[in-house]
Amino acid sequence: MTQPSGHSVAPYPVPQGGYGDPSQAPPPGFNMGYNQGQPPVMYQPGPIGHGPAPVPEYGAPQGGISPAMAAAAPVGVPPGLEYLTQIDQILIHQKVELLEAFIGFETNNQYEIKNSLGQKIYKAKEKNDCCTRNCCGSLRSFDMKIKDTTDREVIRLIRPFRCVSCWFPCCLQEMEVQAPPGTTIGYVKQDWHPCLPRFSIQGANKETLMKLEGPCFACNCCGDVNFELKSKDGDKPIGRISKQWSGLLKEVFTDTDNFGIQFPLDMDVKMKAVLMGACFLIDFMFFEKVGEANQRSSVFS
Repeated sequence: MTQPSGHSVAPYPVPQGGYGDPSQAPPPGFNMGYNQGQPPVMYQPGPIGHGPAPVPEYGAPQGGISPAMAAAAPVGVPPGLEYLTQIDQILIHQKVELLEAFIGFETNNQYEIKNSLGQKIYKAKEKNDCCTRNCCGSLRSFDMKIKDTTDREVIRLIRPFRCVSCWFPCCLQEMEVQAPPGTTIGYVKQDWHPCLPRFSIQGANKETLMKLEGPCFACNCCGDVNFELKSKDGDKPIGRISKQWSGLLKEVFTDTDNFGIQFPLDMDVKMKAVLMGACFLIDFMFFEKVGEANQRSSVFS
C-alpha cells in the first residue's frame, strides 16, 4: 500500500520464534508463532462455522471472506486440501452427542476440525451401522468422511476391524487415508511393542516416512497425553499429537475429546492429512468409551 504522499507503509511485524520445543506441552490453541516469514493464511471458502466472523481481507466483498479458490492451487495438492499448505497446527473437537451422553447408546462420532484461531475448516463424521458401533466397541470398523466448509468430501478414512493388544501382533490396527476419496495417499499402521503405542506413518506405497510414539499409559488424568511425531529413524522430534484435558465433567460423563496436531509448516500436505487420520485412530484406540466398558489405556490392556 502507498500513502497519498508516495511513502510506502511498512508491513505488519512478523512474530518472532520458530517451531516450539516438542519436549514442552503446547499451550491451549498451540499459538506458538510458527508462521515466520510466511504469506497470509488463506481462508477456506464458505462459512467458517458459528461465532464471531473474522475480519474480511482488504478489498474483499462486505460480509464475506476472501475464498481460498482465489489463489492458484499448489501443484500436487489434492483438491480441498489447499488450506493445509498454509498451517502447521490443527485442533480437533469431538461434538457432544446428547443421546450418547444420557443413555449410553453409541452413535456415530462427529468432529469439528479447526485452525489455531478456532475457526472451523473441516468437519468429520463416522459412518457405520448401529450393530457394529454397539457390539464391536472401540475396535469397530468404519469409514469416516471429512468435508470442507462447502460440504464437499475431501478426505476419506477407512478403518478395518483389527485387534489392538500386543498379544495379537499379527493383526494390529491400521487405517487407510484417501484424498480425494478413491485415491490412497497414505496409511497409519500400528507397530508391535510390548508396552508403548507406536505407529508408522506411511506413504501411498506403504513406505514408512515418519514414526509416532505415545506413553506407556495413555491416560489423561488432569493433564494432556502427548504422542510424539518423529522422523523415519525415530530420533528427531518434528511434531506431536496431543489429547487435551477437557475438564472433569466431560472426561467422566462423556467421551468427547479434544486433540491438537502440530507439524512442520513445509510438510507434504498429504502427510498432514495422514496425521489427521492417525489422530482419529488414536482417539478410537485409547479414548473411546462405549457403554459401560472402560476406555483402553495401554497396548496390553
